[in-house]
Amino acid sequence: MRKGMHTDTERCVRAVRSKDARFDGWFFTAVLTTGIYCRPSCPVVPPKPENMVFHPSAAACQQAGFRACKRCRPDTTPGSPEWNWRADLVARAMRLIADGVVDREGVPGLAARLGYSTRQIERQLLAELGAGPLALARAQRARTARLLIETTTLPMARIAFAAGFSSIRAFNDTVREVFALTPSELRARAPRTGPGNTPGALTLRLPFRAPLNPDNLFGHLAATAVPGVEEWRDGAYRRTLRLPYGHGIVALAPRPDHIACRLTLGDLRDLTVAISRCRRLLDLDADPVAIDDQLRADPVLAPLVDKAPGRRVPRTVDEAEFAVRAVLGQQVSTAAARTHAARLVTAHGEPVDDPEGGLTHLFPAPEALAELDPETLAMPRTRRTTFTTLVRRLADGDLRLGVESDWPRTRAQLLDLPGFGPWTADVIAMRALGDPDAFLPTDLGVRRAARDLGLPSTPAALTARAAAWRPWRAYAVQYLWATDSHPINFLPV
Repeated sequence: MRKGMHTDTERCVRAVRSKDARFDGWFFTAVLTTGIYCRPSCPVVPPKPENMVFHPSAAACQQAGFRACKRCRPDTTPGSPEWNWRADLVARAMRLIADGVVDREGVPGLAARLGYSTRQIERQLLAELGAGPLALARAQRARTARLLIETTTLPMARIAFAAGFSSIRAFNDTVREVFALTPSELRARAPRTGPGNTPGALTLRLPFRAPLNPDNLFGHLAATAVPGVEEWRDGAYRRTLRLPYGHGIVALAPRPDHIACRLTLGDLRDLTVAISRCRRLLDLDADPVAIDDQLRADPVLAPLVDKAPGRRVPRTVDEAEFAVRAVLGQQVSTAAARTHAARLVTAHGEPVDDPEGGLTHLFPAPEALAELDPETLAMPRTRRTTFTTLVRRLADGDLRLGVESDWPRTRAQLLDLPGFGPWTADVIAMRALGDPDAFLPTDLGVRRAARDLGLPSTPAALTARAAAWRPWRAYAVQYLWATDSHPINFLPV
């Protein structure tokens, strides 16, 4: 855990001198003599310690008057892992800002989602990140603008509004201030590797902290893919996306040092949100070194970690969708769960056009599912009740599953629903809510792996034994699952 690391000057200086990429995103180095800020792994000669000051966010650097380094491009670093493992107000606010809530709903909308006053949120973000929600959202808009400038041939006016700016003047001023270049100069400096993207179609590189083992990550997504909504094709996982301004289609493929991402968007204003959700889906902002080091301390898990380090938790781009699919998957095989989901998609999903073919629908929204006739569901009556209660609560807004969710409170709400036991609540907590400590002691695959490894296999005893793995028990589940030969554990051929 490195919370507040920017206040430990000696440790930050050591990280900068060693150009340690593990600390990228944890803090940023601002250089007093040049007026620029860098990531810790910047390849330039490190400045003298007395000329370095450290900030917890790029937004704080920009607010202090520093501009982004043109060599290490600190604005493109993976996000802080803190927003993955923390469940407090600041972490929940940061996840919402990354999802574009401030741009769409303003700071009052952010506050309303979190249940706090705008003053409380601004005070806590300033105290920990050195910048308020508007400054943090502005820094995100600048990153999106740079991406569009460098990877498309779109007119600057379209880029300005697609990135979330309210005016072209604000766009121009922000780009000049943050990058010390005009938008046209940024575009002129960008490498040309081929023809520009057509409007609405973008090819991006999503960075991550190494190591990253793609086997269980993409294996799980491919093995459980719902026909029409998801597919594995030509070495990439493809799926449809429901976004604030329209829909999109994404293709994600693992590469040695990045994830190749190809996005087709109905509305470019959804770019920031689409990127954020894809990063969340693949757990790209995790800190695998910290996670694996703690799990490796257990002599039983150590050989599993050493064999294939860097496992991530496969998550979701739509929390409500995953909850519905978790209910469909209760006490049935992976194939049966896919069949149930595919029927819902065909009957109630929203059709989309896929330029490459193969994908046909968005997964049905809770509002659409709440209107279906329960008798049409090919499942036991008790599970029908579970399904209809869940979708009705989601549609009414009584149950909110999202990046802003308070993990313990939401888990308790799920357990209050009929037909929801610990396994269903915890798998939703792990893969939809993003709780890194969610644990599945009743899961058949986890219990089988525990037994084969000599660990306790009863839920109570296994939970007690797993206390040493906290707060990374969701990652321990991935290593335990990986001992099995199920297709979810293997990168598709």
